[in-house]
Amino acid sequence: MTTVRVLVAEDHETVREGLKLILSSQPGIEVVGEASDGRSAVEQALKLRPDIVLMDVSMPQLNGLKATQKLGETCPEVKVLILTRHKDDGYLQQLLRAGASGYVLKQSSSVELLHAIRSIAAGGKYLDPAVAGKVMGSYTAKPSPDPAQHESLTDREGEVLRLIALGYSNKDIAQQLGLSVKTIEAHKSNAMKKLGMFSRIDIVRYALLQGWLQET
Repeated sequence: MTTVRVLVAEDHETVREGLKLILSSQPGIEVVGEASDGRSAVEQALKLRPDIVLMDVSMPQLNGLKATQKLGETCPEVKVLILTRHKDDGYLQQLLRAGASGYVLKQSSSVELLHAIRSIAAGGKYLDPAVAGKVMGSYTAKPSPDPAQHESLTDREGEVLRLIALGYSNKDIAQQLGLSVKTIEAHKSNAMKKLGMFSRIDIVRYALLQGWLQET
């Protein structure tokens, strides 16, 4: 049996230690490293080259989405398994588009987590059953956005989306940027079309995973 080498990236020490105990007790799974923030997760993955990075979404320095994107650019052979409490398919779809190979909920059983790790190590993809049905329904209901769409946003469109996510009205943004309300509405509409968004909630989800709302 080939040993699956896992790096655990989780900012809460108690959770991280628990995950290490669960994984280390299993035959064929070895915990080769750990990280308490996204930037460290990328650095450790580059150094250790694990088979799988078990990645929390909400981490300091670099969140799970950004860290997953970075790993895809620097060491694409390393697979990422997202571990989070978020059931929202808006989170899930962005993480999958960023290159994650799987998605497991923290509230699921350890058996589910181990099954996900082994499935991904064998070359497959894995979605927690608690969210898989919702996501498949969402994908069939509307086209999957192009991963390159974020790159097509203009600086102004991105700025408008960020301010909307922060809770500013179109009028507030217009005053802040020295533009007309109609111009702000046009930037908002164009950006939402590019990203396949339908509501302010979609904008907030997107902003969270892009790290726009994190304190600096």
